[in-house]
Amino acid sequence: MQEYSSENNSALLTDLYQLTMMQGYFLSGRKEDAVFDMFFRRPPFGSGYCIFAGLEPFIKTLLNLRFLKEDIEYLKTLGLFQESFLDYLKNFSFKGTIYSVEEGEVVFPNEPLVRVEGNIIELQLIETVLLNTVNFQTLIATKSARMSEAAGKKAVLELGLRRSQGPDGGMSASRASFIGGAKATANVLAGKVFGIPVKGTMAHSWVMAHGSELEAFEKYSEYYPENTILLVDTYNTLEKGIPAAVQALKKLKKKGIKNFGIRIDSGDLEYLSKEARKILDDSDLKETKIYASNDLDETIVEELERKGSPIDAYGIGTALVTGKGDAALTGVYKLAAKKIGKSVEPCMKVSNNSEKMTNPHIKNTLRFFKDSLMEGDLIILEKEKDTISEMIQNKSKITFCHPYMPFVQFDMAKYDEAQFLYKKIIENGKLVYEFPELKAIQKKTETNLARLHPSYKRLLNPHVYKVSLSEKLLSLKNKMIQEISASPAYTRRSSSD
Repeated sequence: MQEYSSENNSALLTDLYQLTMMQGYFLSGRKEDAVFDMFFRRPPFGSGYCIFAGLEPFIKTLLNLRFLKEDIEYLKTLGLFQESFLDYLKNFSFKGTIYSVEEGEVVFPNEPLVRVEGNIIELQLIETVLLNTVNFQTLIATKSARMSEAAGKKAVLELGLRRSQGPDGGMSASRASFIGGAKATANVLAGKVFGIPVKGTMAHSWVMAHGSELEAFEKYSEYYPENTILLVDTYNTLEKGIPAAVQALKKLKKKGIKNFGIRIDSGDLEYLSKEARKILDDSDLKETKIYASNDLDETIVEELERKGSPIDAYGIGTALVTGKGDAALTGVYKLAAKKIGKSVEPCMKVSNNSEKMTNPHIKNTLRFFKDSLMEGDLIILEKEKDTISEMIQNKSKITFCHPYMPFVQFDMAKYDEAQFLYKKIIENGKLVYEFPELKAIQKKTETNLARLHPSYKRLLNPHVYKVSLSEKLLSLKNKMIQEISASPAYTRRSSSD
């Protein structure tokens, strides 16, 4: 049995039905091009937004996907695939075109985040790797952003590797957490690979392995004088841990060292942090930073901040790297159009649930700003781009149509600017986009969130951001619904996805 490695770039990391559908297209001689959209239906955690992440690892994986010799041999054993199709897979590489919003962008439900164009056979294979990568990293980046927003100017440190979903999940979570706003990680490999600052303190076992807390603290500060953060809650935080820390930290201060702190990992963090602050200040150790951990999430952090807890940084593990509260992002990958020669045939999914109906045709998304804040997003047909761009240049009013309520609309009459969200990432199988450094993506997240009104960022019952359709897109959608519903082949039942 071959040992699995996340770096072997095997295209077998996919769902079986992707391969059987690919073979079906291949054997039936289907050579037309198609267009697929990736989008999500509902923000996780009851959030008002998401932070888009996972694009770079997805693209790098896609461009290196290959069916290795041993992959082909394994597929033969399944008894599902014909020799001609397996020969096709031997030379597989992605040759299509991809447009996407950039990582660190604030995004909302039902607007296309990634648009994939190319031969329908190869586009079928993309679905699993795209959703596997982008869904998870967007989920965690969003969780991190919520925590960072709750912490205000205080730092959030990602400490979750031991609780993450395996090594791949740990690395992806560290990367996405940093994009969302975490300032450092305890994951040393993530520090090496992604350039994320690495931070850590001490374990309870270090304290327990010594004869006393004072001995443990003094030894640690001797070895790491410039990075001393003492864990004070092993036995009794206020009566033993902090008094011992005071003795150890005073010795450091006498040496001219002032970069030190304590960490509280259990108990009533509001009460303990306030009492600790008093003891430290009364001991002439006002420069001591207080770090807090212990199963924190954004709601706890927000409450600690609301209560004025003198905590300087929050170490968050499980709730951050596992996306506590939502197991997965509701991202999907749907066929939007087929290209036959020079003509384009729009496609859409129709459901008894109006929110599961997809938007047809090749599309783009515009974001409007007023007073430097995001005012609303408009999904348009790509063929409208030039006309609407001219309207924007002339500051003409533009109609926003509700995606599910045909008679609900408004005119965007006052706006300062508008931006198309898509960037071309791959063209005919070649990378044409320069990926920014991870620190630049984190800064982009911070900048974008600053342009989102606070009402959309509330942890509880956030305001719903307007994502609307252009008049032409809505007209096409309604026309197609009527045509599909009138077809004898249409079955009136709810679809599952």
